[in-house]
Amino acid sequence: MARWLAEEGLVVVERNHRNAGGELDLVARDGETLVFLEVKSRSRTDYGGALAAIDRRKRRRLVRAARAYVAHRRWKGPCRFDVVALERVDGEWRYRRYASAFEAEE
Repeated sequence: MARWLAEEGLVVVERNHRNAGGELDLVARDGETLVFLEVKSRSRTDYGGALAAIDRRKRRRLVRAARAYVAHRRWKGPCRFDVVALERVDGEWRYRRYASAFEAEE
């Protein structure tokens, strides 16, 4: 997946990062932006696919983990949340990245 993300213009800096806030699947850089990527796979899209699996509760956990990450690293630049969906389409697994999939909720 790192090669695919590189083709998308991202550089992975951490994988499976755990902190007091929770877990982050991937942390990457997109130029000067720090990107928190949640990776979801779905073999079926009956219930909306991988993106629909990121509900409000999951978003809150991701934001909490990202805030802890940013505070620990003393990051002052821009951040965003992307979702990488691994979905089965016509019998084949395909990646799809949803840039800026959601905003940090207060």
